[in-house]
Amino acid sequence: MITAQALAACLLAAANTYQVPPAVMIGIMQVEGGRVGQESLRNFNGTHDLGPMQVNTIWMPKLGRYWHVSSETARVWVRDDGCVNVHVAAWILKQKIAETGSLYRGIAHYHSATPGEGNRYATKVIAAMERRGLIRHDNNTASTYHVYQYAQNQYADSTQVAQR
Repeated sequence: MITAQALAACLLAAANTYQVPPAVMIGIMQVEGGRVGQESLRNFNGTHDLGPMQVNTIWMPKLGRYWHVSSETARVWVRDDGCVNVHVAAWILKQKIAETGSLYRGIAHYHSATPGEGNRYATKVIAAMERRGLIRHDNNTASTYHVYQYAQNQYADSTQVAQR
């Protein structure tokens, strides 16, 4: 079993390796609520979520190819090794940020590319970050938008542009 301190060190190393904000990784971990060795009940699409970051098993074939192991071996590693789990989660988040061109949409797509589902998830992650004091509010800015409003507006604007 991995200690909380070791998992935190792995999370910071993963965030650094993949250049994603550690605060976002912490927010995702809080929302996902998984633990090392955990495999969720079957999702509606037949997949499962694994470990602390609840990495979806849909990624296992790709990880197996990258690691030159079977999908089942990749599944065991992601489920049972907390450090592997957070590194895979950071790798996925980095891909989603690159694909969407936005941190907010990257967070949303970490969970779901379906706009309503992803938006609700990103809002939960932001709320978790805020509860932990991981979001700095700059009272000296001219903007009066609250972080939720900003994030929702950013997402809404990008959805409207995509629909045009």
